[in-house]
Amino acid sequence: MGQTLSRSATPDYVLRRKGEAYTILDEICQELELSEAQYEAAKTSYEAVADWLGKSTHPTLRMLSLYAHGSTALGTTVRPLAREDFDVDLICLVLGLTGDMPPAELKKLIGDRLREHGQYAAMLEEKKRCWRLNYAREFHLDISPTIPNPHCNNRGELVPDKSLRAWKPTNPLGYRLRFEEYCLLQPVIRALATAAADSVAKADIQPFPARRVRKGILRRIVQLLKRHRDIAFADIEADIAPISIIITTLAAKAYAFCVRQFVFDTELDVVVATIRMMPHFIERPYVDGRRTYSIPNETTEGENFADRWNQEPERATAFYNWHAKALSDFESIANLEGLDLLTDTLSGSLGGRVVRKVMDSRTEVISQARSAQRLFVAPAVGLTLTPGAQASPVPRNTHFGD
Repeated sequence: MGQTLSRSATPDYVLRRKGEAYTILDEICQELELSEAQYEAAKTSYEAVADWLGKSTHPTLRMLSLYAHGSTALGTTVRPLAREDFDVDLICLVLGLTGDMPPAELKKLIGDRLREHGQYAAMLEEKKRCWRLNYAREFHLDISPTIPNPHCNNRGELVPDKSLRAWKPTNPLGYRLRFEEYCLLQPVIRALATAAADSVAKADIQPFPARRVRKGILRRIVQLLKRHRDIAFADIEADIAPISIIITTLAAKAYAFCVRQFVFDTELDVVVATIRMMPHFIERPYVDGRRTYSIPNETTEGENFADRWNQEPERATAFYNWHAKALSDFESIANLEGLDLLTDTLSGSLGGRVVRKVMDSRTEVISQARSAQRLFVAPAVGLTLTPGAQASPVPRNTHFGD
């Protein structure tokens, strides 16, 4: 039996204004994603590198599982603000190994294999825990070695620490599956009265993540917050901006809580409620008599995404200050009347270039709608493509005056 929802007490013009604002946010996210050409280039390069590693004849590397992780796998990519190249992350899981092999030794083996390829040798850059292949002015591919974690019952892995002296628990595959479960949760939107839309040893190479047409609200929230963070910290030299995995984890947990507990008027209300709840999922356990920060990877034991906060408390302060600003900025959207004011406000928090591009496109749509007599003006909403009881048609502009 279907769920019966009472009509929202919010005035219709406010609902329309919020709906229009969320549509604009969604279009901004689309502009921030990889282009079709960038996606295809990353996919082709990923498959070629995975194939090269998978064909290694070295005894240690004869059984590999290779897969994409990070924002590419989660579907939350956002074009970098201050550089042209974007990140693509690849896990090289070496099966059959134990923690007896030093991390530095395994990392070296993978680097040696990459150097055997003439093209990759010229592109290779060593990072603290991974190898990076730089595709000039396009993207870079980070390749991280991992081994199975025998103490994790959820297909967890071990990754080198920054010193390459020890193995640390991680679980990229488990995290991705859990995140996708959260994305499948659909909020109830009262205004719509429906659920919202959204044997022979060889290498196991998983396909590059498919390009999603419909992202769903959670992925959009993560993209918006990552972009807001990039803008907020653009002029701050200190490396204290909240890392993406923290934003993604807190947003996912907050979103899951909100959609299970509340009914919403519009998608914009889901965005705001999720952002508001994020700090509630930062744990503060006492360790050796000292209160610490913990944002655990719930798919494996021992991985704390906020671990650096406990050595660098300025990072925690930066997060809370940024979160307060993000919440204020997204809360204010619902009260903005008119596209000009919305454009100015969003430009300050999400970047003028991308916002203007989206608004210019909407101006063209509005112009076409005016010509087709499908444009309306409503109190406290302004121009809209949605007819309503208080909305009046806008006459066609003939450009000949009265």
